[in-house]
Amino acid sequence: MLLAGTMTAPTALAQTTQNPPPVAAPSMPQGTAADGAIVPDPEFDAALPTLSGDINAPLEPMSGFDAPAAPTPQSAKPQAAAPAPATVTPPVAPATEASVPAETLPDAVLPEAPELAQPLPPLSTFDVTPVEVAGVEDGRAVEIRYDTVIRGLDEIDGAAQFKALSSLQEGKGKAANATMVQARAREDEQLAIRIMRAKGYYDGTATSTIENPPGERIRAVVTAIPGKQFTLGSIRVDTQPTVPPNLVQRELPLKVGDPVDAERIQAAEANVSLKLPQQGYPFVEVGQRDILLDDTAYTGAYTLPVTTGPRSSFGTYSTTGKLAFDAEHVGVLARFEQGELYDNRKVDDLRAALVSTGLFSSVSVEPQRTGQLAPDGTEYVNLLVRQDAGPARTLAGEAGYGTGQGIRLEGSWTHRNLFPPEGALIVRGVAGTQEQGAGVTFRRSNAGRRDRTFQILANASRTNYDAFEAFTGTLGIRWSYDSTPIWQKRFTYAYGAELIGTNEDTYDFDVGARRRKTYGIAALPLFAGFDTSDNLLNPTKGFRLKLNVSPEASVQGAARPYGRFMVEGTGYYPIGESIVIAGRARAGSIQGIARDDLAPSRRYYAGGGGSVRGFGFQELGPRTPEVDEDGNSLNRPIGGRSLNEFAIEARYRFGNFGIVPFLDAGQVYESSLPKGSDLRFGAGIGGRFYTNFGPLRVDVATPIARRPGESKIALYISIGQAF
Repeated sequence: MLLAGTMTAPTALAQTTQNPPPVAAPSMPQGTAADGAIVPDPEFDAALPTLSGDINAPLEPMSGFDAPAAPTPQSAKPQAAAPAPATVTPPVAPATEASVPAETLPDAVLPEAPELAQPLPPLSTFDVTPVEVAGVEDGRAVEIRYDTVIRGLDEIDGAAQFKALSSLQEGKGKAANATMVQARAREDEQLAIRIMRAKGYYDGTATSTIENPPGERIRAVVTAIPGKQFTLGSIRVDTQPTVPPNLVQRELPLKVGDPVDAERIQAAEANVSLKLPQQGYPFVEVGQRDILLDDTAYTGAYTLPVTTGPRSSFGTYSTTGKLAFDAEHVGVLARFEQGELYDNRKVDDLRAALVSTGLFSSVSVEPQRTGQLAPDGTEYVNLLVRQDAGPARTLAGEAGYGTGQGIRLEGSWTHRNLFPPEGALIVRGVAGTQEQGAGVTFRRSNAGRRDRTFQILANASRTNYDAFEAFTGTLGIRWSYDSTPIWQKRFTYAYGAELIGTNEDTYDFDVGARRRKTYGIAALPLFAGFDTSDNLLNPTKGFRLKLNVSPEASVQGAARPYGRFMVEGTGYYPIGESIVIAGRARAGSIQGIARDDLAPSRRYYAGGGGSVRGFGFQELGPRTPEVDEDGNSLNRPIGGRSLNEFAIEARYRFGNFGIVPFLDAGQVYESSLPKGSDLRFGAGIGGRFYTNFGPLRVDVATPIARRPGESKIALYISIGQAF
């Protein structure tokens, strides 16, 4: 691209003025006087054809002209002859009569032509052979094929830009005729000149030729001759004093000797517009540059005017438009304090936080001058938030399938701002082959501070798995600092309290049969996470650490306090651009209570799509000795107090698709600490379809050294990676 600015001609040319050289008077043609009057010339007159006769008589044939004389009737009025000019052009074949439309002349003026009285020849005598037209074969237009050759732009790194913009290249080597190829080549001449000038070659020239070698395709050749590149001979910035001094010059990455390159200069000026608002100057304006070229030294004198405006600090907030919440809550979302030096990056962060609430159709943040000075001499800036509140209600759904877990459908209705600011009411329901339930949640986002969420929830559910069947009601309260697809945070945490009432069937080893028990559970769940990965749903590098601690008390006849612990680590290592090696390790422990005194739903289980693939949901671990009415072993999982799990997979991606071979391992133990023995392995392969909200996952796996009663093939379908 060319620089938009003032390019002044070289000084030597601009300041040189000369009187034009005297011009010799042209020789006067013979027969012309110096004052322009016509004078007689015998030789000239002798060369003219002779005109004779009465001026009022009919015209007679002109002597000296080889042309037939048309008969002139007495009724036709003759015209007077014009005076002979000083300079004479030899006469052309007469066209006097043809210059007057025939229909305007009397019939008697037209000459008699005997041919006109003859009858027309019969149609059969006409030659109807088609005329051969260039570029046409069998009645169809034939395209010209050509090759494009570019010379001289490679040495200045302009060939790629030329090919991207070239008219010849855009034609893809096809044209209707040679004239079109020539027109495209002429356009590309000018393109080559523009590219050379944009890179500082202002003396560059370009030519185009069309070559037609025998037996070969036409070649359109554009030849560029860049000449010598102009460089910056001096750099001057016209601006006001700044803090620190020379701030503008420091943020303008140009130096004497740099090429007068359009992209380089525009990028440098854009850097000034970007960096000054990050250092207290929100109202900076970069003016129109001026470059004075010197074609003798091949240099340019560069001048840039910059208006910085006042040095500013954060002040107040105001808001206008269709409001989702007031200016006070805008201040809750801001990551800066009043009086802090203005930084445009923090304003962008505030704008992103407003967008992430999901409450706006459009929202903007604009700094405004107030004229009020802060104690440090800066001027306070008011941030005007223009709001346009959008629909606050949302319907959402998700579906999944897992071996041993069956089909699971979940839907929710959310009003995100029923209790402003950002007070949401969420109603959800679950329908599945082995799980059904409903729940209501009140959620306050950005509760009192940025990114903190407060929730009150109530759920009722029924679950029916091989390990247990349970009817469960839960009341809970939770404060959290969580990651979302928009805001992925490095450190996250959560804490809260839960009251759980559940009626479950469990295997009683004392009586050798299953029976139902009712449990009351009080819990204080705590969570901490550390995340360095690059993406929440599809990480390709980094690692994650998670720790869950839940002090609990189970009331089933008597109160039994205990603690549940879980630690997990995942890592992601890229190999090239297409493969990511991902690994996961997890360990859990329950301390302070016997396994059979625990509600079955609070024990640890392993197996399934988010655990050890190749096995059904909750399929690993100790089994009950139950038998059915026919004496066949039911072999149901009973859960345990500890577990360990490991997984490794290679994620190969090509375009929007991917293939993921994997190997998983794990086991559940009755003891309170995992032993690491009797590990079970599952292997398989998965497919991925990558969307803009995360990958769609389909995994197929099988257990290694399968035992009786275990699944042969396990299938898992969900959104997001396995870990």
